[in-house]
Amino acid sequence: MARKNRKTGRFTTSTRRRTNRKPKISLTNVAVSLAVASAISNNVAGVGLRDFFLAGTAGYPMNESGWTGSGSPHRTRITLKEIFANDQFGTGDTPMEGIMTNLKANWVPLTMAVIGIPVIAKVATKALKKTVILPTNRMLKGADLGVKL
Repeated sequence: MARKNRKTGRFTTSTRRRTNRKPKISLTNVAVSLAVASAISNNVAGVGLRDFFLAGTAGYPMNESGWTGSGSPHRTRITLKEIFANDQFGTGDTPMEGIMTNLKANWVPLTMAVIGIPVIAKVATKALKKTVILPTNRMLKGADLGVKL
C-alpha cells in the first residue's frame, strides 16, 4: 500500500513481511493425477498402475505361461518389464504393437477419462469448497502436515 510522505509529498511503498513457507501438497491434485494415470494404464497397457510397474519383479513373479495379474481378457496386457525387454508375448506381437492394439480398441474411454476426471474434480471442488474443503484445510493447517485439499 502506498503512503504519502508528509514532508516531501512523495508516495512510498511499504514492504510486506515475506515468509519462507513451503508450498503445500494438494491432495486433490494428487488424487486427480493418480486417477488419470490409472485410466491411461488400464486403457493403454491393459493392466492397473501397480501391476504395470511391479509385474515380473520379485514381489510379482511371472509364471511360465505368462503373467497372470489383473486385467481385462479382451486387452493385450503389457508391463513395464516387457517394454524394456522388448519381449514378444502370447500373440507374437511386440509390446509396441500391443500398445497400438489397445489404443485402437480403447481410445474413446481413454479420451473420456483423461478429459472427464479433471473436469469432474474441478466441479466437485467448487461445489464442496465452503462446506468441506475450507474447514478441512483449517484443521490440516493447525496440524501442520504440509498438505491441503
